[in-house]
Parts: sequence; structure tokens; C-alpha cells
Amino acid sequence: MPSTPGYAGSLFGASSGDAGKAEAREDVAGLIETARKALSRGDGIAAEMKLRAALDSGAQRSDVAAWMGEAYLAQNDPDRAREWLAPGEFSGSSAAPGWRARAQLARIDGDLDAAAQAFDKALALSPDDAGLWIELARLRYVRGQHLAAIAAGEHALELAPDNVLALQFKGQLVRDSRGLRAALPWFERARAQQPHFVPVLLDEAATLAELGRASEALARTREALAREPTNPRAFYIQSVIAARAGDYALARRLLMRTRGALDGQPGTLLLQGLLDLVAGNPAAASEALETVLRARPDNRRARDLLAAAIYRSGEYRYLTLRFAEDVARDDASPYLLTRVARAYEALDERGKAGELLDRAARMRTASLRVVGATSRIGDLLAQGKPQAARSEAEAALARDAGFYDNLSLAGDAELAAGKPRLAQERYARAAAIRHPESLFLRRYRAFRAAGDSEAAHALLGDYLGQNPQSHAALRLAASEAAGLGDIARARRILAWLRANGEGSDVRLLSELVVLEVGEGDAQAARATAWAAYRLQRSNPLATQALAYAQAARGGDPRMAAALLDKAGKMVGPTSLIERTRAMLGESEAGST
Repeated sequence: MPSTPGYAGSLFGASSGDAGKAEAREDVAGLIETARKALSRGDGIAAEMKLRAALDSGAQRSDVAAWMGEAYLAQNDPDRAREWLAPGEFSGSSAAPGWRARAQLARIDGDLDAAAQAFDKALALSPDDAGLWIELARLRYVRGQHLAAIAAGEHALELAPDNVLALQFKGQLVRDSRGLRAALPWFERARAQQPHFVPVLLDEAATLAELGRASEALARTREALAREPTNPRAFYIQSVIAARAGDYALARRLLMRTRGALDGQPGTLLLQGLLDLVAGNPAAASEALETVLRARPDNRRARDLLAAAIYRSGEYRYLTLRFAEDVARDDASPYLLTRVARAYEALDERGKAGELLDRAARMRTASLRVVGATSRIGDLLAQGKPQAARSEAEAALARDAGFYDNLSLAGDAELAAGKPRLAQERYARAAAIRHPESLFLRRYRAFRAAGDSEAAHALLGDYLGQNPQSHAALRLAASEAAGLGDIARARRILAWLRANGEGSDVRLLSELVVLEVGEGDAQAARATAWAAYRLQRSNPLATQALAYAQAARGGDPRMAAALLDKAGKMVGPTSLIERTRAMLGESEAGST
């Protein structure tokens, strides 16, 4: 047995060593906690420094692997993050965050299957983490598992009803499926939880801007910029608002303040194309707009702007070739038809020009068309094989009944096969995921084709209630109002559209003339008719409208008769021509 002093010395020595180890453990824990706080602020560099200090103080690699990987992700360094995350060696409570970070890395790598597997492992360890469920929901949405994404988002809200990310995601889903107005309360609830959370501020700003509430939208962008003075999305939203107000110089300055952070995104390119076109640089506009159409081939606005840019470049032959397939479609816009017709006129091919102008002047029927190049189902529909398309659509639904494209194309196939009720069932399920204007128009026209005018009217009212700035829906609302005899409402709608970007639409102006005459405002009708006629003197609609306005009280009956003869040679007898002749006959009878 050792002497007392030696024994006492060994006891004191052991106590000192244990205390040192405990102190070291406390130091390691404190350093890791400080690193985590830095990560919560988005400061990956500070987090890395603290984690390296923890390693120097005795931390094991598995103790810091999750946080070190996250720190490198925060520094936009996925390669170094991979060194820490790829082995999947995470200790204790860091395992769930580690798998979460590994899922984020897999998403960066484009390996969505690996990301899903990593999220599954994280959720197995932390099943009540609402933030994890939201990240999984976003991943599912990107993978096309739309209904599963919605379910994951709902589960996150059940776990944490006040979670700002869950509320934000719900708002985004509602905006896609139900509309702009329905989404606002969700963004407001999210902002109530975290008033200065920039992503929510900007989601709300974008929604307000689409609703036409520009001043409120600007207020939200300014709140965001007060927190993040260089945020590119805030400047982009401000630029869009300025462009819509017609202040293109301001819009260009604001877009420049994004410093290229959003370059390549379709929305940014569309705005850039518009600004280049207004600035007299059609070549640059064409380049930007072609890029938009490669990403979104059905974007009508980009297509019309591109046609304008090519026309202004003087490349008339190229314009006719570039849009040959587009103008062959029965849903080609009157603007595109007219622009290509003008190119044919410049090439002195007046026969082709006249044919397109006639089509632009005729009322479009409630037709549906699917772009065949986008899918096998679309190919079959484009080839006139609806039954084969229907079989293909059912097979696609069997593989994934929660994918938006499968549901919407299945609706197209059913409609083409003459089964509008089944089509509406498919369309309604698709609309529960997303309800873009294109799907709304297909649903509306399908209801009309099926003779269900009440359902079409209800759908239109609901869509306009959520998307009051939709020009396509407003045109339908004006048509419905006129059909029901509500001339005043129809006139108000068309007048608003005219003042908000549709002032060069000859069809709209011609329809407005009829409404103005119907309200007894012959003077306004003649002014509108002349505006349409000056835009397109060879347009039969504009010609008929001017004749109708001149036949009204106080007009020039001789001019009206001459214009009717001109219009009749273009399109033959029409109901408007007959009504105008009747007005002239009444006028002559009254003067005798």
C-alpha cells in the first residue's frame, strides 16, 4: 500500500485530470453550440472556425460532421461539404441534421432520389420536425409528386401551426391552386410570426403586385430591402411594377440592381426582352425572348413580344418562317396573326397576309389544342388519335396519379375522345394542384362545349375572384355580360382592358364600339372605331365597327354604306353587317 502522501497525490492527480476532461468537454460543447448559432444566422465561415476549434479541443469527427457540412453548404462549397456529409457518420443528436444537410447536398447535385432517401433517414430520427417535412414537401413538388407534396405540407402545419416556413409553403400552394387572393392570408399569417422574414415579405409582395395592389407590394419590397439591401428579388419585383406602370427607364435601372443574380430565369428574361424592345434594341430582345420560349414554349406573351422584336428588326422572311407552325394553330393569338400578316405584306405576299388578317378578325371558337412535342399523350392528340392518347393517359395516371401533367393531359385526352364530364373530373383534380390561366381556359371552354353554361359561369366567377387582373378571364366576363344584356358592365370591362395594355387589340376595340353604340354613346363609339381602323385598315372587324359607328345617330351614312361594301367583300355577310344595314334602312325611312 503506498504511503499516505503518495496516495493522496494520486487522488489529487486523478481529480485534476477528470476536471480537465470535463472542462474540455464543456469547451467542445460550447464551441459546437456557438457554431450552430452562427449557422442559424447563415454565417458559414464563423461556424467553420468554431468547429475547427472544437476539433482541436478533442471533438470527434462524427461530433462535428453534420455542422461542418452545413457550414460549407452555407459557403456555397458543396465539394468540401461532401467530404463531411458523404460518409453519413453523425453522432448523437447531430444525426438528423446531418442527414438533412446530406439531402440538401444531394439536391444541389441533382440526385433527387438520394435526397429523398436522406430525408427519410432524417425523419426517422426526428419525425416531428415541421421544418424537415417542409423540405421534404418541396422536394416532392420538384419531383412531380404533387399530391404527396401537399400532404407533407399539411402534416407540417399540423405539427407546427405557427411555423413560418409551413405557412409560407401553404401560401405558395394556395396561390397555385386557388388563386392570388386566397394565398394572401397565409402570407400574412407567416409575416405575423416573423415580421422581417424576407422570403415571406417578397412572396407577399409578388402576390400583391399580381393583384394590382402596387403600393402595398412596393411597401413589402422596401421592408425586405431594409433587412437585405441588395436582395435581387426585391429589385426584380419593383422593376416589374415599374414596367407595368409604363416607367421603362426606372424598370431598367431597378433590374440592373439585381446585378445578374436572376439572369437566366424566364421571368427576368421576359422583362429584359420587353425593356430591350422598348429601348429600340430588338436584336437583344429577340435573344432574351427566344431563351424564354425554349424554357416555356407555351408562353404567349413571350411569343407575341418575340414576333414584335423580329418585325422591328426588319427580318420579315425570318418572321414568317419562325412562326409558321404557331400561326397554323387554331389558338394563335390575333396579335401574332396580325404581326406575321404585316411581314407578308412587307414581302408583297398580300394573299397570305389577307388570309391571316381574316383569321385574326374572325371570332375564335372554343377549341382546345395540346402541344404535341411535350409528351407522348400530346403527340397522339396532335396526330388525331384520341383513343390511343386516352389509353396512354390512363397508364400515366396508374404510374403517378398525383402528377399535375398526367392529370391535365388526361383531361385533354378525355375531351378529345368526346367525354367532357370525365375531362372535367381530371381537370378539377389537376386544378387542386395548380390552376394556371391555361388550365382555367381549357376548363371553361370544355364546360361551354358540353353545354354547361352555369358551370362555366361559376368557374369564371371563382377564377376572376382570385385573379382579378387576368385579361383572358376578363374578356370572357365581358362576353358573358354582353350576352346577358349587361352592356354597361361589358363596356366597363373592355374599357379597363383597353387602358391596361390592350389598346392595340383591334378585336377588343371593335367589340367596344358595339357596346358604346348600345349604350347610346355614338360619339365615343366613333372615336373607338377610328382608333381600330387606323390600326388595321384592311381588318374586316375594324371596317365593320367603323361602319356601325357611322350608321349610329349623328354619323355619316354614306361612309357607313361604303365601309359595309368593303367589309362584305372581305368576309361576306355577317350579323354586324346586317344590323348596320338595318340601321341605315331605318335612318333612310326616318328621313323620308
